[in-house]
Amino acid sequence: MARTTIDRLIINSPYEEPTRHWRYDRETRTFDLVEGRRPAGYVVATPGSKSFDDPGILVEIPLVNQIRPRVKAWREAGYPGVTSMTKRLLEHWCDPEEFEARRFFFCQLEAVETLIWLTEAPAAERVGVEIPGDGGAFIRQCCKMATGSGKTLVMAMVSAWHILNKVANPQDARFSKNVLVIAPGLTVKKRLAVLEPAEADNYYEAFNIVPSALLDKLRQGKVLVRNWHALAWESEEQIKKRRSVDKRGVKSDEAYTREVLGEMANARNILVINDEAHHAWRVNWEAEGKYLRARDLKDSAEEATVWIGGLDRLHRSRGILKCYDFSATPFTPSGKKSSEEALFGWIVSDFGLNDAIESGLVKTPRVVVRDDAVPDARTYKSRLYHIYNDPDVKDDLNRRAQPEEPLPDLVLNAYYLLGYDWREAWKAWREAGLPTPPVMITVCNRTETAARVKHAFDTKRIHIDELCDPERVLHIDSKVLDQAEAKEEAATPLEAADENGDEEEDSAPVERKLTKAEQAELLRQTVDTVGKAGQPGEKIQKVISVGMLSEGWDAKTVTHIMGLRAFTSQLLCEQVVGRGLRRTSYEVDPETGLFEPEYVNIFGVPFTFLPHEGGEDGPPPPPTPKTAVEPDPAKAEFEIRWPNVVRIERVFQPRLTIDWSKARPLELDAAQTAQVAELAPILEGKPDVTKINRIELERLAREFRTQRIIFETARDVFDQMKHAWKGSREVLLAQLVRIVEQFIRSDRIAITPPLFYQDELRRRLIITLNMSRVVQHVWEAVRQENTERLTPVFDRDHPIRSTGDMRTWYTGKPCERTRKSHINVCVYDSTWEASDAFVLDDSDAVAAWVKNDHLGFEVLYVYRGVVRKYRPDFLLRLKSGDFVVLETKGEDTEQDRVKRRYLDEWTQAVNAHGGFGRWRWAVAQRPGEIRDVLMQDEVARTER
Repeated sequence: MARTTIDRLIINSPYEEPTRHWRYDRETRTFDLVEGRRPAGYVVATPGSKSFDDPGILVEIPLVNQIRPRVKAWREAGYPGVTSMTKRLLEHWCDPEEFEARRFFFCQLEAVETLIWLTEAPAAERVGVEIPGDGGAFIRQCCKMATGSGKTLVMAMVSAWHILNKVANPQDARFSKNVLVIAPGLTVKKRLAVLEPAEADNYYEAFNIVPSALLDKLRQGKVLVRNWHALAWESEEQIKKRRSVDKRGVKSDEAYTREVLGEMANARNILVINDEAHHAWRVNWEAEGKYLRARDLKDSAEEATVWIGGLDRLHRSRGILKCYDFSATPFTPSGKKSSEEALFGWIVSDFGLNDAIESGLVKTPRVVVRDDAVPDARTYKSRLYHIYNDPDVKDDLNRRAQPEEPLPDLVLNAYYLLGYDWREAWKAWREAGLPTPPVMITVCNRTETAARVKHAFDTKRIHIDELCDPERVLHIDSKVLDQAEAKEEAATPLEAADENGDEEEDSAPVERKLTKAEQAELLRQTVDTVGKAGQPGEKIQKVISVGMLSEGWDAKTVTHIMGLRAFTSQLLCEQVVGRGLRRTSYEVDPETGLFEPEYVNIFGVPFTFLPHEGGEDGPPPPPTPKTAVEPDPAKAEFEIRWPNVVRIERVFQPRLTIDWSKARPLELDAAQTAQVAELAPILEGKPDVTKINRIELERLAREFRTQRIIFETARDVFDQMKHAWKGSREVLLAQLVRIVEQFIRSDRIAITPPLFYQDELRRRLIITLNMSRVVQHVWEAVRQENTERLTPVFDRDHPIRSTGDMRTWYTGKPCERTRKSHINVCVYDSTWEASDAFVLDDSDAVAAWVKNDHLGFEVLYVYRGVVRKYRPDFLLRLKSGDFVVLETKGEDTEQDRVKRRYLDEWTQAVNAHGGFGRWRWAVAQRPGEIRDVLMQDEVARTER
């Protein structure tokens, strides 16, 4: 029966095959509880859909749906065709007598049963089942298992099944007693040590995988766990570049094999297990260019080449019997578009995230479905849904910013909402006496963004004091962590010297500092032990990382996730969200036999977004004709050079004054500021809006008094001014506090709607949530009225740019060849531009001109608290020798006026420098007005 509310998300026992699943009906906006198991597959977004509750299109995995019912029938028939050893293991794993001590999840048993069925079931039962390969010489079979569903136990069960069968019958070529496990990094490698039978805490004994009577036989086999980095080899090119005296050539396959396999070097027909196997894909060299253009793909293509290439070499020298892949997200770049992915074709069993949520094996992700601010005009979704893609955020987070530069308002707003909710969780955990705090993780797009987030927390720019403790914030340096993860064994970090110890001059020398390798290992250990009492990471409550957190990072205490990067695919969304899905409790409710739900709240990760891959039906459309746009060496006389200014520094007058009555007011629109956010749990990839969890910020305003607003605004302006201030910094801060107090208490802050926000509490809340705009407004007013001198600061690597620097690019837009431009053609975005280009080519006043398209001429400006890039339309060099920055604009908005103020500052600073000629700017607001601009220059030149 269709229902608008779901009384319980978890509907299946984790120990039995799912018998029901939720299905969303977009037309009625209701959920149906459907009898039967959900088909294996994944969902892509409906093309063109703008609704957050788009049901999407299910792409089934036909091979899994073909195998599933056969494995079920085989299980119910008592596993016909298996060896006596396999039968003994299966009976042991399913023995009710053992359930009290340990009971395997259904998904674990199904995964291992499927691999057994493919190997041992009667051939007649497997008729018609064809598993495609990956293009290599050895067989691969993949088990797709959601994060938190217990892949490591399945690997142990598979290893035991193979080893015990081979020891019992050495002639049986279907099995191997030599198992090579490849891990994606040192952290996972250390965890997988439990697969080695000789380890003290091995899983075979700890989880009673192998009956005690068979343990001696198990130890006759070998399990070797290696980091994928160990598969690397030096190519001829690398050897040629080598500077050492060692001039030995490329290792032979035999030498390589002995180095990688060590004690197992003499083994033949090895069983390989790939953990996090989505890293192990065979590169499509036809698409190599796409991989190299995308930063994430370039790194993963190099890793995939080493991983798979190493296995190819082992197969040539020793033979790989079979390769079992385990991954929650077994996708590989499709080679069509850099953002597209294709599922592994050799997936034989699937227990996906929806199944895991409905069985209670993982936390339920909750995403923002709406808030009380105006939504994104393109998608009608809450702007908190995919923060990074917001036009106010994307440019700001993609520049080389300093750590102290404020984050965009939308990001701060999101941190307030998520942080306030985190604080409520923190209070509840503390009252419950839990030993470690809840953890919020942020995944950033680049190191500069991570540094700005860290600075914002360290200096309490996000006004949630409990979350802003620098000792509890872990900023992960990805390069340092990658170095530690690439090691085969951990470096042993030494105890750092006690900085607070009272040491006398004659005492023993101070202990040395940690080496880089030891620092990297200490970072790895801290990251690895977040949420674990008594370990280096126990106090951490905020983790800031660039790109992905490493696999195997399974802190169970993650309650909140903030995404500040692009999410172009299902793989990225699931990998980031997967970092927070591990449950804290695995206790079954005795009344229902089900797990109790646990949640993780998510901002900025568009979890219901999955990429849509177009069909391949019919011939591909013919390519659109393209024109190469590039500098023309024959027209070098028309080259235009300009200073590449990265910022402008100011010298201020010693006494700051502002007449606020004459300054323009600051307009704050409450409709653009989220004060309430609603999160809904994800079910079948869609939010269940009937189970809404609200986060409200009104109480924050009560804690944030006017005096605190004044002081923190003054502090933020002070941070931007102190580098250029020549006098006493204490005097500067005192003057700024006075100026800010006058502003905050004046009538120059206009909040709409006005009646609703005459209430002092609501006024304070809106000002607090728009603090970066308040800071920017005061900073601009101080700058305009108190600057004595402007000094441009140039880019260190490229202080001067030129039209000759432009890289060739291609366009399908209309374009025409030029006479007075260094660039061969001018690309037209409008008929207005076409007419202006004709005038510039025809005018006697113009010596050279260029359209600012792909040139890189830009002026940074701040609007509504966000740093943006202004790219004017044309650059002109006049016969007089002067330069003109020309903008053609049909409207005159507040944002356009702000741009021109910054452009005016740019021209003043460059002219004051004196080394780049005389610059000015002009605006043509109607077609044809460009003639008047050029005529004014002619008049000015004759008057001089």
